[in-house]
Amino acid sequence: MSTTPVSEPMAIDSRSGSAAIIATEPAAQNSNHSCRDADLISKYDVSGPRYTSYPTALQFSETYTEATYRQQAQVNLKQGIAPVSLYVHVPFCQNICYYCACNKIVTADRSVARTYLDYLHKEISLQSELVGKYRPVTQLHLGGGTPTFFDGAELTELMHLLASHYNLSDSEQREYSIEIDPRTVTQDSLALLKGLGFNRLSLGVQDFDEQVQRAINRRQSVAMIKTLTETARLYQFKSVSYDLIYGLPLQTPASLAETLATVIDLSPDRIAFYNYAHLPQRFSSQRAIDRLDLPSAQQKIAMLALIAEQLTAAGYRHIGMDHFVKPQDELARAQQAGKLQRNFQGYSTSLAQDLVGLGVSSISSLHASYAQNERDLDAYYQRLDRGELPISKGVELTVDDQIRRQIIVQLICNLQLSIASIEKQFAIHFSEYFSQELLALQLIENDGLLSCEGDKVIIHERGRPMLRNICMCFDRYLPQGATASFSQTL
Repeated sequence: MSTTPVSEPMAIDSRSGSAAIIATEPAAQNSNHSCRDADLISKYDVSGPRYTSYPTALQFSETYTEATYRQQAQVNLKQGIAPVSLYVHVPFCQNICYYCACNKIVTADRSVARTYLDYLHKEISLQSELVGKYRPVTQLHLGGGTPTFFDGAELTELMHLLASHYNLSDSEQREYSIEIDPRTVTQDSLALLKGLGFNRLSLGVQDFDEQVQRAINRRQSVAMIKTLTETARLYQFKSVSYDLIYGLPLQTPASLAETLATVIDLSPDRIAFYNYAHLPQRFSSQRAIDRLDLPSAQQKIAMLALIAEQLTAAGYRHIGMDHFVKPQDELARAQQAGKLQRNFQGYSTSLAQDLVGLGVSSISSLHASYAQNERDLDAYYQRLDRGELPISKGVELTVDDQIRRQIIVQLICNLQLSIASIEKQFAIHFSEYFSQELLALQLIENDGLLSCEGDKVIIHERGRPMLRNICMCFDRYLPQGATASFSQTL
């Protein structure tokens, strides 16, 4: 599964017709535990953003143009020697996975890779002119789609293009990762990837249950994943990550427990367990999934509790909404030091703040703006044929946006908010600036999901499933998004 920068599935509670930010009243004090949990599920099972960015992609506008991006890049990318991050989106897949919500093109025509690579060359050349030549690329991520749709020669050519135009790092601390559909690679493929400089692999596992795999049209055996994992260790990749999903059709807590046992036995370094967002009106492939086969919100909460229980019992550390890592992992250490960050690629160790997105639909993230490439492949090609950067829309961040983004980042990454640090960084009086938001947090505190202790807001373990809801308190755009349709938070 990809964590790639595509437009985010969207958010409100259609049942109430409002943004339904969070609880509207405290939970009953005398309810028994199971009833109270059921009440919380009902209360917090609303629609809401995933907060891969703030403001979310819903706020991106066509008034943000290529000229806007160039102006922003001149200030943010051209100056200085700070590290920079690159993301390359490869949209092609050989097979359709019914659950997928990525920007993808399913095709068996291998020639499309050659054409796409030629256009990537054009964009890489144009974009590299805007990046200071001394800025090291400390983070590189290939996502999709299926990046390994490119064959070995094409991947080699792509890395050569990047190395020719950017200052690729050879530091041991660099994070060069690639998303892999296990069905598209061999042991020799992993050897090539290691030789090209990649040191992290992300394997799309999703679920090991055969019935669930059939329902999502993604058949791959445990033996296949085991072989690739062992080969990656043989070649000394820095880490192997598994992407899994809960809430899939025909998935049950019992079947998920078996998948978890297998995952624990294979012992990946990092695990991302995403919540399946069923939006068939937006993603046509999801129409092949019978809605009645999907687990209920109560079952999904049971699954989420099971995931946290089994993985933490196995020694993994729950570092955020959907990520688990081994205690010695760099992400765990970064969180302990209060330096964990999150961008369109997922959680990171904050090696680079500026992110340059390359390829169709990619999003670039600069200090005070986001810019998204054309999502349609033909439009992407046409813009490059005219010698233009294929920027289709974006958003410039106001000071208020930057304040709220920093708050949401702290909550998602540190599972707590330092009010003092926000006041110092932005010279505001928090209780006055966020008086309404603090009232909303008080209601969540009454539900036992967080604590307001002095100048800190601390999210409890019980509140982690509602982390998106907590962040929604600080999202000033939600009332304006009343016609949008984000994915369910639970």
